[in-house]
Amino acid sequence: MPEKKLNDISRALIELFNKGNSALNTGNVDYALTILMQILQKEPGYYECREALRAAQARKAGQSSGIFRKVMGSASGAANLAKGSMALRKDPLEAIVLAEQVLNGDSDNISAHKLIAEAALAADLPKTALLSLDLLKRTNGKDKAINMQLAETLTRLGQMDRANGIYNDMLRLFPGDQEVSQAYKDFSARRTLKEGGYENLADGKGSFRDILKDKNQSASLEQEGRQVKSAEVATNLLAEYEERLAKEPKNFRLARQIAELYIQKKDYDKALEYFHYVVQASGISDSSLEKSITETNIKKFDLRLSQLDPTAPDLDAQKAKIEAEKSEFILADCKRRSEKYPTDLNIKFELAVLYFHANRLQEATKEFQLAQANPVRKLQCLNYIGQCFARRGMNDLAARTFQNAIKEKTTFDEEKKELVYGLACVLEKMGKAEEAIDQYKQIYEVDIGYQNVSEKIEAYYSGQSQPPTP
Repeated sequence: MPEKKLNDISRALIELFNKGNSALNTGNVDYALTILMQILQKEPGYYECREALRAAQARKAGQSSGIFRKVMGSASGAANLAKGSMALRKDPLEAIVLAEQVLNGDSDNISAHKLIAEAALAADLPKTALLSLDLLKRTNGKDKAINMQLAETLTRLGQMDRANGIYNDMLRLFPGDQEVSQAYKDFSARRTLKEGGYENLADGKGSFRDILKDKNQSASLEQEGRQVKSAEVATNLLAEYEERLAKEPKNFRLARQIAELYIQKKDYDKALEYFHYVVQASGISDSSLEKSITETNIKKFDLRLSQLDPTAPDLDAQKAKIEAEKSEFILADCKRRSEKYPTDLNIKFELAVLYFHANRLQEATKEFQLAQANPVRKLQCLNYIGQCFARRGMNDLAARTFQNAIKEKTTFDEEKKELVYGLACVLEKMGKAEEAIDQYKQIYEVDIGYQNVSEKIEAYYSGQSQPPTP
């Protein structure tokens, strides 16, 4: 039962989803959880609803203390996890439901997320599995089993570059591990088959004759495989692809490939033509396709900038005008996409960052507060929220936000350094010099070269060694 696209979902369930999403946005989290769980019982493949459920669970977790959640949910949670483990083989969908009931009370429950990942893969719901695996990776980054499962899931979803990165990390973390080494070899073979168009050969359903009908097609496949295509190769492929598309007008993947080739040739208007053709002819709402359209429009602005006459007396004014138009377009387009896909937390994060850099701090804070429902982005959002409060002079709120984020960090990595540094700066502004220096010391102990921490620490100790003023 693979995940379904929006146009595969019944209108009744979409209307019910909108009702649940509205409840979530107005803070009626328990009601939202009830509705979203009901929808997924009827349509487990409704991935957009699954994302909204995760957002609601994270919001619910933010409304009660961690200790309260664990005390209240420990007994029922353990029982559900035990039932879910027993149901896993016979009914993986039931296992998902039981695990998600646990997440309703404890959104970061590691055992529940592990059960969901395994059950979702068994039920052919890899995107659902990825939601949990991304969280597990963030909290248990060096766990071999999690990394192996994550890499396999990414491979199933066709995210080969990211899967390759996970395998490379594992090869460094587990040198000489035969299981990891063999898994990477298998992945490399599958990647070659996929990128060469030879998957059917591996299944015994095709032959080289099917793939390479003649020498011309063989040359075409070789040209497709090149990372950077020459202008001549791109032109040849365009001619071939456009001829094929005329015969296969519903081959939208091919239309997108044509658009990408026009982007390579810097003919952005033609690229947009084909992207819009896919949107109109398919009737599918696809946020990734809209992102491609956005990026192509941005490239048009960049092309205009590159074509300016460097000797023009008003060159700076022309640049400033185009840059302003570009910034205005990017923000307006992102806001439009956020409104169109209100449950896409990645778009909300993108919009929040744009508001932040435009110094529209109140709007940025609001979007970051919504985007933090994505557990993968939560700490990034808290960091930005703290910075927003600090820039607005709300130093007590900024300090509390940084402190809450720091509590969730178990390793002193770059992200934690940034959070601790942000807290130290705010404490300094509040006149709490001793508390600030304690934060700077934490960073100094692990990274003497971070920002201006060395100067802060040395100035502090230098001041201490000075004799008292008479």
